[in-house]
Amino acid sequence: MKTLSETWFADGYIDFELKKYTLLAYLQKISANFDRNRLYPDLADLIFHYNNLQLFKKNKELLKEQFPKKLTGIQIEKLQLIYEQMIEDDEIMQELEDIIRYSSRKMKDTIKTGTEIFDIVENNMEIFPIGIVPLENREGYFLLVNGNSRNVRGYYYQLGIIERHDEKYKSIKTEFISEWMKSIVYTYEHIKSELIKMKKEIPNPAVYGIESKLSFPVEETTLPVAKRSLVRHISVN
Repeated sequence: MKTLSETWFADGYIDFELKKYTLLAYLQKISANFDRNRLYPDLADLIFHYNNLQLFKKNKELLKEQFPKKLTGIQIEKLQLIYEQMIEDDEIMQELEDIIRYSSRKMKDTIKTGTEIFDIVENNMEIFPIGIVPLENREGYFLLVNGNSRNVRGYYYQLGIIERHDEKYKSIKTEFISEWMKSIVYTYEHIKSELIKMKKEIPNPAVYGIESKLSFPVEETTLPVAKRSLVRHISVN
C-alpha cells in the first residue's frame, strides 16, 4: 500500500497539485480496503496523519511535547525548520495552508467512513464473562468467535496505561494462544479450564467471550474492534 511519511505535506516541493495527487493515491488504497471491511492498520494510520495536520496548523512553534510520540526529535526539528523558512514567504505558506485545508477535509471524510464501519462491527459484538470474573482483571483471556463460525480463537490479554501530558489511555497487549472448534465437548467453560492448565501462573484468570454476530476479516477488523471493546467493557464494569 502507498504510505505517507510523517511529514509528507511539507516534504520536498510544496505544490498543491503534487500533494493532492499523493494524498488521493493514499486515500484510494485505504478506501479500497474499507470497501472490503478491512479497517486496520489503515484507520489508525489515517487518524495519525489527520492529527498531524491539525497540530501543524495549530502549533506554530511545533513544541515537541505537543506533537505525536510517533515523530522523532529529528522530524520535529525538520518541521520547525520548514516552518521558519516558509513563514517569511507568504506564497509558499499559503500553498501549504491550502494543502493542509484540502487534505484535512478529504481525510476527515475517509475517517468518517472507517468509523461508521467500526461502529457497525462494535454494535454487533457481544462481550460476556465466562464464569466468575475476579476483582483483578487487568490480565486474562478472551475467546473470540467471528460470525457463524464455530472456530473459537483464544487470546491472552494484559491491560496497561499509556500516559501523555495530563491524559491517560488504557492500552491492551494480546497474544494468540490457540484455536478450538466449539462443540458439546468444547464449551467456553471447557476451553477456560484448558487455558488455566496452559498458564498456571494465572490460576484464577478473568475470561471473557466475545462474539461477533456478523463475519468480518478477523485480523484487520474483528480482532482490533474486539480489543478496543474489551478495554471499554472492563473499564466500565
